[in-house]
Amino acid sequence: MECYKCGCRLSEYDFCTGCGADVAFYKRIMHMSNHFYNDGLEKATVRDLSGAIVSLRHCLKYNKNHIEARNLLGLVYYEMGEVVAALKEWVTSQNIRPKKNIANDYISMVQSNPTRLDAINQTIKKYNQALAYCYQDSTDLAVIQLKKVLSYNPKFLQAHQLLALLYINSEEWDKAQRELFKCSQIDTNNTTTLRYQREVERMLTPEESGKSAPRKELSPGKSVRYQSGNEMIIQPVNTRESKGVSSLVNLGIGVIIGVAIACFLILPGQIQSAQADINDELRAVSEQSDAKSATIDELEQKVQKLEEENKTLTEEISTYQVTDGALKATDDLMMAVAAYVENPEDLKTVTEYLEQMEAAGEGEEEQYKSEAYSALYKSLSDAVSGELADYYYDAGYESFTARDYEAAIPNLQRAYQNDDRNVNALFYMGLSCYRSGHYSEAKEAFAEVIDKFPTTNSASQSRTYLAEINNMEQ
Repeated sequence: MECYKCGCRLSEYDFCTGCGADVAFYKRIMHMSNHFYNDGLEKATVRDLSGAIVSLRHCLKYNKNHIEARNLLGLVYYEMGEVVAALKEWVTSQNIRPKKNIANDYISMVQSNPTRLDAINQTIKKYNQALAYCYQDSTDLAVIQLKKVLSYNPKFLQAHQLLALLYINSEEWDKAQRELFKCSQIDTNNTTTLRYQREVERMLTPEESGKSAPRKELSPGKSVRYQSGNEMIIQPVNTRESKGVSSLVNLGIGVIIGVAIACFLILPGQIQSAQADINDELRAVSEQSDAKSATIDELEQKVQKLEEENKTLTEEISTYQVTDGALKATDDLMMAVAAYVENPEDLKTVTEYLEQMEAAGEGEEEQYKSEAYSALYKSLSDAVSGELADYYYDAGYESFTARDYEAAIPNLQRAYQNDDRNVNALFYMGLSCYRSGHYSEAKEAFAEVIDKFPTTNSASQSRTYLAEINNMEQ
């Protein structure tokens, strides 16, 4: 656990050993976040997905940067068929930690399959259409749409629940029970599913005194009548179905006639039709192959011609790049000097021109830099080096405290280049590299702190971080 203020690793004390901040309440918040994450993980392992969602959301309320909780929440949503909500959580996790994050694999798994993405889009559209049909009281059309949705995404919990509700509305209790059983297999403790199941079970197993229990009436001597709801079922009394060998003989004759018709009339026509379709497909594929071969030959010739033209233009451009870069660097140096002469306190403008000059002159050969250029640059550097060191250090330390380590590294590096006695600039540059994953640069910076400033507190901390990096690389 790291200090929220300075980023130093926290110890067992209730204060930060790096900056002295009170971290007792902060530790309690982190512990509560981890508690809810563990609770959500336990519920997810027993398929209590709705309960896991509640616990993981509580975890993220305490610590929105909890990567493991956000990834697990995305997996729970994905298991319930809510792919859009899952992608939202994984993308947020990826933005918080771009590297070494399993959310990258989850996103690639979904986005790398165009067929799967199209199925997800169709699922969402058809589910929304089913809801619209429900509002329009077109329940039959809604049932058809929901069946299509579940054919694309069998784990879509909300679609199962809505289909079960439509079956309940139409009093098709057996179908509703089957859908709710599928819901319970996806999420064992979903409140909506349990409420629907209780209603269905109440209707399927009514009490003895209930109104829905069937009534049996015996008509005088002829039949038995059952009253089930609004329907009257009449069963004759003392009747027997005729049984004998004749029924089996008739069944066998029917089977033989059906097989004969299929063999002599239906199969030859189907075989001929299938062969004709195959020949048509082969002819179309052959024509497409010839056309693609001709197109490929034409494109290869164009590519070869374009490569030759590109090579010629590249050779021509290379003769102008060096001179243009030197001129641009000279202009930026002159503008930096003019800005400093006009207002020595406007270091922001001076640094902008100097950074542009370094970018324009990067990679230029020394023969294009005149003596006057070098002398002017040295004079300007000597005049503003101390102020530039303070300016870059303040900017870099501000980015470091905001945990924007990538922005802090170049500013702290420039601060140390202008003042090689600033141990804090070198130390925080190494710490920024360490926390942004640039371990080789961090090792070089920590080693330089230990070598040049061995008796400082920064050197002691550098030894600790250097040992951690070496342990990670083993």
